[in-house]
Amino acid sequence: MDTQLDEVGAPTLRGDRNPNHECYRQVRRNVAQLLAQPRPVDDPVVPACPDWTLRGLLTHLVGVAAAAIGRMSGWPPAQSSSSADMDIPELVATWEKLGAEADLLLADAGGRCGNILVMDAFTHELDIRYAIGAELPAAHPAFAGAFAVLAGGFADAVSAHDLPALRVSVGSTQWMIGDGDPAATLTATRYDLYRSLAGRRSHHQITALDWTRDSHRWLPAFTWGPFTPPRSAVEPVGLVRRVQRF
Repeated sequence: MDTQLDEVGAPTLRGDRNPNHECYRQVRRNVAQLLAQPRPVDDPVVPACPDWTLRGLLTHLVGVAAAAIGRMSGWPPAQSSSSADMDIPELVATWEKLGAEADLLLADAGGRCGNILVMDAFTHELDIRYAIGAELPAAHPAFAGAFAVLAGGFADAVSAHDLPALRVSVGSTQWMIGDGDPAATLTATRYDLYRSLAGRRSHHQITALDWTRDSHRWLPAFTWGPFTPPRSAVEPVGLVRRVQRF
């Protein structure tokens, strides 16, 4: 299975990938800044993860950080109280404390565990932004590495379903998914593509993207690993929004 960027597009999506510990730290900082701002509802439901409110999502992030520390170090982190008893500010503070410990381990090694940790955190940062109506970041150090994890999972699903190769295009950047000559090209904005690969867009929304041929053949591959497209839209496609730089 070949998952590569064409050379002409390499600087845009893959570029120079930032170290995982820097990416993970930036995600935590962004989320802390976002949640320090007033919002109409203190603990809203997260549309991309409808079983969770904001507090539930943060509890997940705390748990994932603790588990990652255990996997990378061989020892579980010390935690004074259960996250189940924490409010949102306490969860943010606990995640930062655990995250600082994870950063040290990520800087030393991390490997696949670190790649997945960053992808999970960045994906949920975007979930939070959509949930509270915050702007999307103009640039983010975690994007390239997180996208590579999603593209790799999607490529494995394309192979598992014995589907023909697909070219994915974002502006002048092209990502080749699968073996052989691509049978179709999917063109989308980087966030529409990212959210589609991360199970945040419905089949109808994915089909509405710019395909050079019928998309239905590839739709099963958008269900992979922990990701399943929602039955109906949970967030808009192609929404034009101002973007933030944190």
